[in-house]
Amino acid sequence: MHPFASYVLRSYYQATGWNEDNLYANLTRSSNAILDFTVPRGLHLSVSKSPNSLFKTTYSMNAMPSLNGSVGYIFTSCDLDVKASGNVRFKDMIERFKVYDQPRRPEGKAEEWLAGERVDKRDYLLYGRFYLPTGRLDALYSTRLSPTLQALVAAISHPPSNLPADMSNRGANVSNLIVNLQHDVGKWCTEYTYSADDSMWGVRALHNFGKLGGPVDTSEDPDKSNSVTAGGAGLKRVDEEEAVVGGLKGRFSAGAEFYFSAKERSAGVSTGFRFTTLPDATPPSFQLPGPSSSPLSQISKSPPSQPPTTITALFNPMLGHMSGAYSARVSRDLSLSSRFDFNVYSYESEWTMGAEWWVRRASQSAEDREDDPISSPPLIDVTKGEIVGVVKARASTNNDVALMWEGRLRNMLVSLGVVSDFTNRTKPIKAVGLELSYFSSDDSENKA
Repeated sequence: MHPFASYVLRSYYQATGWNEDNLYANLTRSSNAILDFTVPRGLHLSVSKSPNSLFKTTYSMNAMPSLNGSVGYIFTSCDLDVKASGNVRFKDMIERFKVYDQPRRPEGKAEEWLAGERVDKRDYLLYGRFYLPTGRLDALYSTRLSPTLQALVAAISHPPSNLPADMSNRGANVSNLIVNLQHDVGKWCTEYTYSADDSMWGVRALHNFGKLGGPVDTSEDPDKSNSVTAGGAGLKRVDEEEAVVGGLKGRFSAGAEFYFSAKERSAGVSTGFRFTTLPDATPPSFQLPGPSSSPLSQISKSPPSQPPTTITALFNPMLGHMSGAYSARVSRDLSLSSRFDFNVYSYESEWTMGAEWWVRRASQSAEDREDDPISSPPLIDVTKGEIVGVVKARASTNNDVALMWEGRLRNMLVSLGVVSDFTNRTKPIKAVGLELSYFSSDDSENKA
């Protein structure tokens, strides 16, 4: 489950029109949501508050296996519509399998003029968290330099006197400063990173093949409403015949990264590839708003002609590591994923399988119907339940088996999970964890 700070950061990206999914670092995001979910360890409690649309506070405490906590503060230059844990859209708090929208060129905020002078300012986000009793301090600053350019500065400060014994003996330094510059034009997205700890410089690039997504204007030609393009592929009418062809239709993305550490005198390189099906399995994102009665929204609610699928492949030639993942939504509430990792130098391999199953109630809300294009067409009256939780499971050839349930109990978000190793008879359960999260918003309470 996303921490409150991560939820606010995603809300900030949505409010400013920045697409974080068009990054090389998020190339395998769909499969990672099923195969690499994080099971809570011990007992974790978090309480957050949104006094207004600009300022947020968050508090967390780990009661088991050791007692520690943290205090965080977030401030944004723009108003954010942050919901409370009791009415927040559940899918927005979960890392889940998803076929992401087509890449689009980010658009900047509208210009504001006063007495002939431009008065609008750059959007930014400030975040800080202080950990007790270690005294560690984390900070993040994110700002938009231009419609297609974003800068992030992250810092970690850890007092040397409070370093763990193993790190102090090795002379390790956990304090660091990282500067990241992201340039997204839709077709291309590049990242430039610098880490002060080991003087590491890195660059990442992702290229999307095919046409970019964009608003569809059907006001001039009424016939366009019968053939709305999505990713360059025309969507035909229901009564229009189409030749049956095999295989999946979709779009491709390819990227690479290169980094060099001047302090360690080492370098690294990797490359990746992604295929996703078309049309998009999700409704148009915040970058393409439109009325629910528009032709595009009506088509997005119809059942897709092919299962939403994502295929990714990664290769690191210097380490000899290869990875391939296949993920698909086989039914409305079930998504499956598998990944095979192999090293060409050591011949070590690992096969990981995972599943994601959504739990529903007896009736379905309008919010869920808009997000699930696999649901029955509007003409067929089939009762579908409202989402109340999700169950995730994974197993690998390394004897790692994990099971987790995430849901909502009244006004609190809950995560419960277990990690086990059945080959170890003395200790088959590696870890058991429970996470409780509650946050409130004065704005949402006033609107209610």
